[in-house]
Amino acid sequence: MECTVRWTGDGMTFLAETGSKHVVAMDGAPEGGGRDLAPRPMEMVLVGTGGCTAYDVVTILKKSGQDVRACEVKVTSERAATDPKVFTRIHLHFAVRGRSLKRNLVDQAIRLSHEKYCSASIMLGKTAEITKDFEIIED
Repeated sequence: MECTVRWTGDGMTFLAETGSKHVVAMDGAPEGGGRDLAPRPMEMVLVGTGGCTAYDVVTILKKSGQDVRACEVKVTSERAATDPKVFTRIHLHFAVRGRSLKRNLVDQAIRLSHEKYCSASIMLGKTAEITKDFEIIED
């Protein structure tokens, strides 16, 4: 896996091109020289983590024969006050929607993602306390 990140030459805006040829913009806050045109790089870390674990949960639930219709993950975090401002706490709240979803299988899918499959959350767990909870919404 690879990507190339290029400064646009304007403020603190960067464009990243992924190995799969997708482009993502990032920008800084105005107080750091940015123009607030795109997500911050550290927000992208949270975005990737949420996407990684949601992908796992949906895949695991489908393989378990569950009629999953939607999965939303709200990721909240705290960072260290001083440099390097690593994440120190991350909370993942899953809202899983489907028909007759079994609570134990949703719990298991989230646990498997967190403990075995989601590279992003496992990596962030080296510096941050990661907590998680979920709700099931009947469709």
